[in-house]
Amino acid sequence: SMIVLTSAVVLPMIQKAGFDLIWFGIFIVLLVEIAEVTPPVGFNLFVLQNMTGKDSNIIARAAIPFFFCMVICIALITVFPQIVTVLPDLVMGKEK
Repeated sequence: SMIVLTSAVVLPMIQKAGFDLIWFGIFIVLLVEIAEVTPPVGFNLFVLQNMTGKDSNIIARAAIPFFFCMVICIALITVFPQIVTVLPDLVMGKEK
C-alpha cells in the first residue's frame, strides 16, 4: 500500500529527473522490504513471531544479516544501476 499511495505523486518527479523507471521500481521494492524487517515495527517480524511463537528479540536478531544484505544491494544498485537495467535493455533492444 505504501507504493500505491506514493507512486502517483512521486512518479512524475522521478521521470522528470531522468531516472530509469525499472531501476526506481526495484529500488523502492528493496526499500519497502528493508522497512518491513526493521524493528521495532517491521511487519514481517510480527508475522514470523506469530508463525514461530518465538520472542521478537530473537526474530529481530535473526533478521540482521538479511537487513545488511539488502542494504548492500541498495548500495550496489545505486552505484551501478546497470545491474538492474541490463537485462530489460537487452530484451527491449535498447542501446546505451
